[in-house]
Amino acid sequence: MPIDSRDPPDPRQTGATPPFFAAAPSGGAFPGGASGSSVNDDMSARLAENWWAIALRGLAAIAFGIIALLLPGVTIAALLLLYGAYMLADGVLAIIAAVRAARHHERWGWLVLEGIVDFIAGGIAFVWPLVTVLAFVYLLGAWGILSGALLVAAAFRLNVPHGRWLMGFGGVVSIIWGVLLMVWPLTGALVLTWWIAGYALFFGAALLALAFRLRSQRGRGARPGTLSQPV
Repeated sequence: MPIDSRDPPDPRQTGATPPFFAAAPSGGAFPGGASGSSVNDDMSARLAENWWAIALRGLAAIAFGIIALLLPGVTIAALLLLYGAYMLADGVLAIIAAVRAARHHERWGWLVLEGIVDFIAGGIAFVWPLVTVLAFVYLLGAWGILSGALLVAAAFRLNVPHGRWLMGFGGVVSIIWGVLLMVWPLTGALVLTWWIAGYALFFGAALLALAFRLRSQRGRGARPGTLSQPV
């Protein structure tokens, strides 16, 4: 079909780049003129200036890990006290929410029930901490057995090339772990404390390494607040 000279040429027929793609910015720039590399440089510079905060967080995590590793009983007691305080505070907030709901003629019964349950759970954590530990360990054991059984059942429906034995193995391990927690709950609580300690130590070491790496990069690259501005 002949092209009318009065009409704008079709880019597909002339071989020209469409205006939308021709106007696209290069270099991964964001709207407003700041490129992705500039944003990354600014964030990196800010972290480098505050490397000491990351280092303090790493030291706190390492200290907690050492205490949990050397004094597991103290760690469990501290976690129980923290849990009890949280439940009591949550119960108070639930009761306050129920009172406010009653003033506005809204449903408040479930909020009161939630507050009462929170008070009971917090009181048990303070008065009978051993019961709270055992209940938590038994809950983990039941979860391990149930999830493991579901994995084993699902493994029989999985094709062998897709990793049936791996799924089944994972389910068996989960069941064994749950049974061991049920049989020796106090030992399970001790092992859980050691796992928490190991996590805290590795996490703190990673943060310390990051902090000193950031400290070595201070003064290099872009300074905070020097994002590229549109010309």
